[in-house]
Amino acid sequence: GSSAADGAVSSGSTGSGSTGTGSTGTGSGTTTGSTSCAVIPEETGGPYPADGTNSSNGKVANALVLSGIVRSDIRSSIAGATGVAQGVPLTIRLKIVNVASSCATVTGATVYLWHCDRNGNYSMYSSSISAENYLRGVQAADADGYVTFLTIFPGCYDGRMPHVHFEVYPTLAKSTVASNRIKTSQFTFPLATLNEVYTATGYASSVQNLSRISYATDNVFSDGTSLQMATMSGDIVNGYVAELTVGVSL
Repeated sequence: GSSAADGAVSSGSTGSGSTGTGSTGTGSGTTTGSTSCAVIPEETGGPYPADGTNSSNGKVANALVLSGIVRSDIRSSIAGATGVAQGVPLTIRLKIVNVASSCATVTGATVYLWHCDRNGNYSMYSSSISAENYLRGVQAADADGYVTFLTIFPGCYDGRMPHVHFEVYPTLAKSTVASNRIKTSQFTFPLATLNEVYTATGYASSVQNLSRISYATDNVFSDGTSLQMATMSGDIVNGYVAELTVGVSL
């Protein structure tokens, strides 16, 4: 088993520097057309999207239409809910580029992003936090193609590598209806970062769950992570920054 896992990890990392933000991140990456990029794989939105496509507790779960959902800081609940998610600070920066146009940045492209809390639970669904809607937010890309979310590091629940879900919409105006999305995908984090983060208070269950899963055995990332592996900076004291170039075809 270990040799297969090692093979999957090495094949997933091989060439990752040539795609996304890897080897071209020295300043040339911001020049239109100079960065190589590829369309990020389409992935499942999972059972807890809260984008209006399914129900929770007998009613349609839809964060896209909540008052205040367009926001960068997603640690607190909104629209009458008052909970605050605790955990290691994490800033997520996604750069949206158009693969069909020499990797040009896509100003105005809109991202709906969501993930579980440090206990592995999802707001609006999990029984303990079904009344909360934190760790969900919508942002339109700025002039440089970036969306930025301030959040907490997601925990690792049993059966999945830690991950963040997101949907890409062509515009902010179209981001209130899930059928308008042009991409649904997920990204993950380097194992070294995960092992570091999960030493923090509140992540004890993540340590055990992470020990039972790998990229090679994960049902989303087993076919490779090269386009879905965040580039990390920061530390456990000051918080982390996760960056990823997200290629879409427009």
